[in-house]
Amino acid sequence: MIPPSSAATKFKRALLLRCPRCGGSGILRSWLKMQDYCPTCGLALERGESSDFWIGAYVFNLVIGEVVALGVPIVWMIVSAPHQPWTLIEIVAIVLCVALPFVFYPFSRTLWLAWDLSFRPTEPGDE
Repeated sequence: MIPPSSAATKFKRALLLRCPRCGGSGILRSWLKMQDYCPTCGLALERGESSDFWIGAYVFNLVIGEVVALGVPIVWMIVSAPHQPWTLIEIVAIVLCVALPFVFYPFSRTLWLAWDLSFRPTEPGDE
């Protein structure tokens, strides 16, 4: 039996790309794919309906990625006023908009799993 942990602990583990429930490593098969179960505690990493569970992770990924991708150029424009390097700012904004969703993808999945575990504790069938 895994002892219960706080939501903050679950989110810290998720940010380290570890199982939010036990803190075990090895939950990623590759950067874009997760294992089916945590190799340490056996938690089913896809909880609920397989096709719908990760929609929240996709939303986390899109919102956080795009907020950062737009926030960085906006801050850069404000800080460098009145002589903004417009071409460079535009290039960086485009690169961030394209790259950040891929970079943040595994984090969004583990963070969504931590969020889900915080509000819906494990049930029979989750292992």
